Amino acid sequence: MVILLPELTFVPNFGKPASNRCGLSNIKHMTKLYPTLNKFFPKASMLLFPVLLMFWLMPAPAFSQDHGDHGHGDAAASHGESAHEAKAEFKMQDMIFNHINNSNDFHLFGHIAVPLPCILYSKEDGLTFFMSSKLDHGHKAFNRYMLDEGIIKRLPVGFPEGEIEIGPVIREKINGEEVSKLTHAGHEYELEKASNLMKFTSFYDFSISKNVFSMILAAILLGVIFLSVSKAYKNRSGQAPSGLQNFMEIVINFIIDEVAKPMLGHKYMTYLPFLLTIFFFILTCNLMGLIPFFPFSANVTGNIATTMALALITFFITNLNGNGNYWKHIFWMPGVPVPMKIFLAPIEFLGIFIKPVSLMIRLFANITAGHIIILSLIGLIFVFGKLGTSIGGAVAGSALAIPFTLFMNLIEFVVALIQAFIFTILSASYIGAATEETHH
Repeated sequence: MVILLPELTFVPNFGKPASNRCGLSNIKHMTKLYPTLNKFFPKASMLLFPVLLMFWLMPAPAFSQDHGDHGHGDAAASHGESAHEAKAEFKMQDMIFNHINNSNDFHLFGHIAVPLPCILYSKEDGLTFFMSSKLDHGHKAFNRYMLDEGIIKRLPVGFPEGEIEIGPVIREKINGEEVSKLTHAGHEYELEKASNLMKFTSFYDFSISKNVFSMILAAILLGVIFLSVSKAYKNRSGQAPSGLQNFMEIVINFIIDEVAKPMLGHKYMTYLPFLLTIFFFILTCNLMGLIPFFPFSANVTGNIATTMALALITFFITNLNGNGNYWKHIFWMPGVPVPMKIFLAPIEFLGIFIKPVSLMIRLFANITAGHIIILSLIGLIFVFGKLGTSIGGAVAGSALAIPFTLFMNLIEFVVALIQAFIFTILSASYIGAATEETHH
């Protein structure tokens, strides 16, 4: 995201000859490139604010992707079980989804977590702000708000205000739809979800969830990196790049030479800021998700709402910049018999929407699958060890899980790079097809 900021448009002075140690670009190319980037970055920076806003809002419960279970399983299963039995049972599925789903805090270990801001709005209460620690992982309600499976829900009017201890949530099917209910002081209350694109309710959730926090952190990290690189170009004018400056030049030249130019031709500079932004943002989020401790570890690109926001940006850029030749080939292809035109037009029209859907699902599925495999391997330690009751089993599980987990982390590192590249090059190819001029 931050690469679009106008402040990042410092350019090196190539007035003096200098050697280029990276070997992937030459001085003439870079002399032409940077002034052109300087021209387009300020214009492209207008994209930053709607992108940030979309990223902030989309991972909220807008698409009903659960935030993870923080202590409330199905009440039907919990009733009749003793606390000892509930503790003794290790549920692999719960452990995996607790980690890969979004939530309103960063779990560290045991019952220790880093709380995040909850920002909620309702017509009757106005704006409500508090830290997620007030909800105690779903064991407390605060001003009629509570956590159910990691999602903030609201209790109806009549429930006591303030900080209230609550019991387990009961879930039942009513007309094919799952309804969550809470019993407190002899009264039963039905929980209400936040408003989303499909259904508007009595409140809106603008909380800084784990995924939103990680995206803001990724933006800050990218800002620091690119400001550092631009400062190096300014201070080392006319000298060969070194260190981080050299590395970033190699990566940027790779995107220019292997993605932007082949897919977009002479118009590549117009869309290069977007392509660089999307590549570095996805890559940073992917790599942060592989670091298993705070403030990283969030499964940002494994959240369907995040990948949908990214795919929608590509969709709008592609179709808003599509020329007459692009739309003509969709609705009335030249050189094709009329019966075939009638047959192919609906298919081509569907392709407009299938392309962003494929972008969304590909990134989401690949990143999520990798996290699930790694967590499943780690879970083998607890399965074999029977939650500490079998030391031999734990040792055997560790001997099996640790080598495979390290290997999978290496694979996931490669996947993080590949998925960022694939999303970028496909976005470039869609834009290139939409802006391609007629060949005579």
